[in-house]
Amino acid sequence: MINILVVEDDVKLNYIVCAFLNDNGFHAISCKNGTEAFDRILEEPVNLIVSDIMMPEMDGFEFAAEIRKQDKAIPILFMTARDDMGAKQKGYSLGIDDYMVKPIEMDELLLRVAALLRRANIRNERKLTAGSLVLNEEETTAYLNAVELPLTVKEFNILFKLLSYPNEPLPGPS
Repeated sequence: MINILVVEDDVKLNYIVCAFLNDNGFHAISCKNGTEAFDRILEEPVNLIVSDIMMPEMDGFEFAAEIRKQDKAIPILFMTARDDMGAKQKGYSLGIDDYMVKPIEMDELLLRVAALLRRANIRNERKLTAGSLVLNEEETTAYLNAVELPLTVKEFNILFKLLSYPNEPLPGPS
């Protein structure tokens, strides 16, 4: 299952976007601000981020900058009311991958999400296989030569994330 982190402080819009993504085969993770989003990222792997810019505590620019320090590859889509070129330039210079201006068309959001995932080479699969190692994301289990490995959820998530991006260098310490 593809996990999409939705960081939006408008409760109604957050609910609508998450419900729409869930109805279309994704697992949307709802967060109201960047601080809450960082806590959730530690709990479960995220494949794509949809973020507002204007939020309390930490705005979308700060959030995107911090994400890029930790993960240079995860797709980030800004979904915002900010329609000015300055905001777009700042977002793209921080490393976001796409930008939508509210009000958004939900079907267009779906198209952009699919394109970002395709470019990031992320597929909607629940299992990863590397040689005789099989990771089942739905069950959070790992098997080596058909024998289950005793992994904690955090260990599983780290291993799954590493194997989700084969042949790509890992970012160094910040």
